[in-house]
Amino acid sequence: MKTCLVVDDSSVIRKVARRVLEELDFEILEAEDGQQALDQCHLDMPEAILLDWNMPVMDGLEFLVQLRSSKNGDKPKVIFCTTENDISHIAQAVQAGADEYIMKPFDREILENKFQEVGLI
Repeated sequence: MKTCLVVDDSSVIRKVARRVLEELDFEILEAEDGQQALDQCHLDMPEAILLDWNMPVMDGLEFLVQLRSSKNGDKPKVIFCTTENDISHIAQAVQAGADEYIMKPFDREILENKFQEVGLI
């Protein structure tokens, strides 16, 4: 079973993502901010990361930059999931190593399509 780390400071978003991704046969790990996510990745690198941008302690972009420069940090497929929808944010995310980008709010169909596009399902 593939593992997905859901990184979001909203417990509601984490719960919704967990429900959808478990139905798609993922084991789910959760983190409330980028630092918790980075610590989790150093313990056990997931195959996928669903990542929010705006979080306390360490935001999603900073997390992604640090992840991609760490050992095996190039392995997970990272899908940004955020309310930031302007082209500059999307460009920054892609330059930092994001594999895909989706907007909140999302539904099962959107998540499933993005995870298919990056080859996870």
